[in-house]
Amino acid sequence: MSDRKPKIGILGIMQDLYDEMIPGIAARQAGYARELAGHLADVAEFFPSEPVKYREDAERAMREFENADLDGVMVVMLTYGPAMRVARLLSRARLPILMANIQPEPAVTPAWDMADMTYNQGVHGAQDTANAMVRAGRPFAVLTDDWRSESFRTGVGRWARAAAAVTAWKSLRVALFGYAMNDMGDIRVDESALIRSLGPEILAVAQGDLYRGMLKVTKAEIDEVIAFEDERFEIDPALSQEERADHARMQVAISRILDSGGYGAYTAHFDAIGEDGRFARLPLAAASTLMAQGYGYAAEGDVLAACMVYAGHVLIGDAHFTEMYAMDFPSDSILMSHMGEGNWKIARSDRPVQLIKRPLGIGKLADPPTFLFQYQPGPATLATLVSLGGERFRMVVAEGENLDSQVLPALEMPYGQFRPDTGVRACLDGWLTAGGPHHEVMNLGRHAASWRVFCQLLGIEFVQV
Repeated sequence: MSDRKPKIGILGIMQDLYDEMIPGIAARQAGYARELAGHLADVAEFFPSEPVKYREDAERAMREFENADLDGVMVVMLTYGPAMRVARLLSRARLPILMANIQPEPAVTPAWDMADMTYNQGVHGAQDTANAMVRAGRPFAVLTDDWRSESFRTGVGRWARAAAAVTAWKSLRVALFGYAMNDMGDIRVDESALIRSLGPEILAVAQGDLYRGMLKVTKAEIDEVIAFEDERFEIDPALSQEERADHARMQVAISRILDSGGYGAYTAHFDAIGEDGRFARLPLAAASTLMAQGYGYAAEGDVLAACMVYAGHVLIGDAHFTEMYAMDFPSDSILMSHMGEGNWKIARSDRPVQLIKRPLGIGKLADPPTFLFQYQPGPATLATLVSLGGERFRMVVAEGENLDSQVLPALEMPYGQFRPDTGVRACLDGWLTAGGPHHEVMNLGRHAASWRVFCQLLGIEFVQV
């Protein structure tokens, strides 16, 4: 998902007041917008509108952007443009908005005449337009910079990726297999409020759909999964062909359900599978590979965490579902793991990922094939979504480092030790104070700034701990 370049419209705003004073100004500033698009082509694909002078022009340009299924709109003042011509349009726009507060030339010089003043007077148009969006309660991002600078390119790239994730969220369908874990409070959310405010839609999928799907899986499809695993992973010889075939059958069936239903993410509680009576084992290895293929996933019916893993795929790439297991005060780190699911794309690169036979009492089923690996050492970011009731949401984010940590031989599932930049004590004090739940998405690298922009575009409160 993260390999696809975001598609961004450039809404270039000016007015006809200057046409007589400076003949050819519209063509000149249109060239500036095209030059801007070319300069940023490595971070996104840009589509400049013709210079917008009237309300009708702006509305036509926005319709074209939305009908083309773009990911966001960057508003650029080509000269001063009065806000009342675009105030209604921008307040109701479906796409995320960036106010790029830029101008053609980076420096005021003694050589400037009135034409140069006019070409470069976008800042007060940006103020006028931003004021209108603030008064309308419209979330948007702002970036003030020299448009030729590397910092501007980086900032636009970060915003464009966030815009793509926000737009993808607005049409996200999340499959909930069975039901959510009883009595687990921090995963609960008002699903109507979620779709109204942020966009993801939660749809229940019967366990019977998975069972019937497994019956339709062919031997060729099973063989394809097993051949892929044989080529890529270290396979435990204790795993029988029957165990591997059953796991592969579940993986293919889940994937087919997700694709046919247009789901970008899913969640399944182990009791919903274990108590059904028709399944031999839990689909833990399937969850790991489906995450590696770009699907959002979370355990125990946690639809919010599944949404976050999906967003992590689009925003950053190679998102991983995890939770905080235990604190390790001597190393100032937190042991991260879960029951057996993990995106093997974040595994440390100097050791093979193993597919093992793993006894598991949870679910009261047969041993589930499970991927075993440690997290890649280096910078990492944790993020989680808090439902505050109604349409209020908060994101809690922590940056830190996955340690080149000790091997834990008895821990037969993906794991790592995450050291927060602020230390275990301050990080978890802040996490708990903010109401951060116990499931998280992890991405390798430092990405708090990207999550901050994501929240800014959606009106989510952002807390970094």
